[in-house]
Amino acid sequence: MPPVLVASEICLADAVDYGITVTEIAAMDQPISVSIETSAAFVGRTLRGPVNVPTRVHSYTAFKRRFGGAWRRSSLPEAARQFFEHGGRELYVVRVCNGARGAMLCLPADGSALVLRAFEPGSTEQIRAAIDYDRIDDDEHFNLTLQRIDPESGHVIDQELHAAVSYIEDSTQFVGDSLANSTLARIEMPYPRHRPEPTGLDYLGEVEKGRDGSPLSDYDLVGSRSAATGVFALNDIDHFDLLYLPKGQEYPGATAMYAAELYCRERGAMLICDPLPDWESAELALQEVRKLGYASPNMLTYYPAAHCREAERVIPVGGAIAGLSCRNDRERGAWHPLDDVGLNPRFKPTVELDAAEQQKLNRAGMNSFVINARRRGAISGDRSLSRGSEAHIAFNRLSVRRTILQIVNTIDHATRWAIFEKLDERYADRLRGQLLTYLDRLLDLEAFEDAEI
Repeated sequence: MPPVLVASEICLADAVDYGITVTEIAAMDQPISVSIETSAAFVGRTLRGPVNVPTRVHSYTAFKRRFGGAWRRSSLPEAARQFFEHGGRELYVVRVCNGARGAMLCLPADGSALVLRAFEPGSTEQIRAAIDYDRIDDDEHFNLTLQRIDPESGHVIDQELHAAVSYIEDSTQFVGDSLANSTLARIEMPYPRHRPEPTGLDYLGEVEKGRDGSPLSDYDLVGSRSAATGVFALNDIDHFDLLYLPKGQEYPGATAMYAAELYCRERGAMLICDPLPDWESAELALQEVRKLGYASPNMLTYYPAAHCREAERVIPVGGAIAGLSCRNDRERGAWHPLDDVGLNPRFKPTVELDAAEQQKLNRAGMNSFVINARRRGAISGDRSLSRGSEAHIAFNRLSVRRTILQIVNTIDHATRWAIFEKLDERYADRLRGQLLTYLDRLLDLEAFEDAEI
């Protein structure tokens, strides 16, 4: 098997993409890469961070700095940890809230106050502010400095300076207008009647902590296409390969999963589904999947869940599967099954499956979480949750489905140059040559071997 070449990437380990996406269109004669980095998107609750903004992180350290660490009300932080420790490199996180609210700050203003509300909601979002009159020579203007503090380290992780702003609403330098583009705070009514008083060398913290809100409903997770919330916030990014909805206080319901599956079909991605905790046997898992009616080549699931030796509890491993898939694609190619790629030793199956049970799960489109020959937990079966809905049996295989999606998505992105050209015979020949070269490179990598397509 020839090695898969990985395109070099220069980035800071803790770099965060704050939702600004630039789509690059490849040049006409540029070869189509066979080693595109697989990316994943997780949608759910976190302790803090931007809401309904797909934010790209490249490490668990960066995730914790932006979204907070472990939280008993959501498994998304644990899923992010699993993703990176199992080989994932590019993760988009969409934070979703239900009734959460930001902390409040009150800056005295001669009997009134400049009231600010933290832009990002949550009980751990810590914002502080300072007022000074440096280089101000009137009674109207002031300088406002805002800082975001990491609640764990106490370090300043973000800062804004709003210089020479006014407390007067009709002013062209009104502080509320300046804060309209802030990522830290917004002004709240009533507006101050006087200029805020200087804070000297001190910063003023919140007078009211933020709120984390209520558990998410399926409708919070799905969100709105027109408002670009929930799953539909991912419309703002050009591409992702894997979608996962980690459990909050409850597992996502059928409504959220159906909507997410339709969205994955639209975006050419796979949806990772966790087994529910009350699936106490393989037979019950099969019954419940049939009852739910899940049947899609764009879904993958597994049974059983994992017992985490470190946490001494049962947890889903959808985040680990996403990370393993990314690593597998990078090192071996999407056309290789995940069977031989082991999970971290701290994860063990909660139920031991015999060969007959694995076969039944396999026929129903479910993968088995088992101990492999290397004594590591592994996802075995290489099945999408199509449940026999495909015209040819080969298309039920997860590796085949993922390879097809990868090829279609890669060609789509690499040939967008053709949109701007009049496709006469000369350009058609160039396009044909570009595609044939790409397919030949995949053939050399044995991407089509035993795929029966």
